[in-house]
Amino acid sequence: MVKVLVVDDTAFMRKLLKNILFSAGFDIAGEAENGKQAIDLYRELKPDIVTMDIVMPEMNGIDALKEIKKLDPNAKVVMCTAVGQEQMVKMAIKLGAKGYIVKPFQAPKVVEELRKVARI
Repeated sequence: MVKVLVVDDTAFMRKLLKNILFSAGFDIAGEAENGKQAIDLYRELKPDIVTMDIVMPEMNGIDALKEIKKLDPNAKVVMCTAVGQEQMVKMAIKLGAKGYIVKPFQAPKVVEELRKVARI
């Protein structure tokens, strides 16, 4: 089973994403509300995939992505982006993100992107 770490500063978004992924057969390894927590939990939980919000307090998703890639160059991180954040997504892909999903989340697209990244 593919373990996913869900990272978003909004509890509602984390819950929504967890429900979509759980329904599709993914295992929710944990959740974080900022980039610092994401890095600590990545180290601890070693998830297969991280869904990473871009705009968060304390440490944003781009900086957290950089740190996670330093810890594990093979990390699979999927960025969560709002409409209008295309430049940040392009930067994240250059830094090693494996894909992205757009808010508001559409369950079929979320599942398709994560399955593609997980290769299942």
